[in-house]
Amino acid sequence: MIRSELLQAMATDNPELRAEEVEQVVDIFFDQIAERLAEGGRVELRGFGAFSTREREARTGRNPRSGEAVSVPSKRVPYFKPGKEIRERLNK
Repeated sequence: MIRSELLQAMATDNPELRAEEVEQVVDIFFDQIAERLAEGGRVELRGFGAFSTREREARTGRNPRSGEAVSVPSKRVPYFKPGKEIRERLNK
């Protein structure tokens, strides 16, 4: 599902909201998750899952074109752990 499909599904389920209002709700939802993760926090949605970040160590990578060694710095990456209910729905 892409963003436009999500907006359309939400608009269909909530006909009392204008398209701009639906888009604003989706923007706020994703912005809040991203903001919390950027602060190093965690976002838990009961029944769906939890978003958090994980630390990746610095490493030496390879340039695929030249084969030359490249230093890759350490970084934080987003991580999603599905909740019990979503895992059960996937494995029916």
